[in-house]
Amino acid sequence: MLMLANVEKTYQSGSRTLSVLSEITLELPPRSTSAVIGPSGSGKTTLLGLCAGLDRPTKGRINCCDVDLGSQTDEQLAALRRQHVGFIFQSFRLIPSLTALENVMIPAELQGSTDAKKRAHELLHEVGLAERHSHYPSQLSGGEQQRVAVARAFIHHPKIIFADEPTGNLDDETGQRVLDLLFELNRTQGTTLVVVTHDHALTDRVDTIVRLRGGRIQTA
Repeated sequence: MLMLANVEKTYQSGSRTLSVLSEITLELPPRSTSAVIGPSGSGKTTLLGLCAGLDRPTKGRINCCDVDLGSQTDEQLAALRRQHVGFIFQSFRLIPSLTALENVMIPAELQGSTDAKKRAHELLHEVGLAERHSHYPSQLSGGEQQRVAVARAFIHHPKIIFADEPTGNLDDETGQRVLDLLFELNRTQGTTLVVVTHDHALTDRVDTIVRLRGGRIQTA
């Protein structure tokens, strides 16, 4: 489902070359769950962006959903994400002017789905927000907003979900409930899940742990 071979990412800062990721080689099978952990500045979010085709590596090869990302144009990468990738962010990223239901529907509508509204209702029911479907983000708590974001990530039947610190803005109890929902939906829908997290307790729930330090994978 996801394969990286000798991936590097560098940036130019004036005359200096800054290395963010070095020699990243990784393979994650379909339907697996993975946690990317490491201190701030270790390259976790950069790695997630490369895996999702939001950025391109300086060197190396990335294959996601059976597609060589390096061979794709920006338009093709965008189409791949719309069709096969779901995202969950720390900051929820809901559209303030849309209701919970309308926010969940967006990825399916972008695909031209004819049952987006029906499926959005079903997913909101699964995350315990059936009665809040007409509420706007400002009328929802942080935990409720993130549950809407979880439902939105799954609506278009993605092959892989990338979650970047999905509980970072939530208290421990609320964050645990959100994670329970995320892992349950991932299990029932058979997606591949990759979570960037500072929460080392999450490592007990995943198949693979990717430890980053200084832009490299730690093997021990």
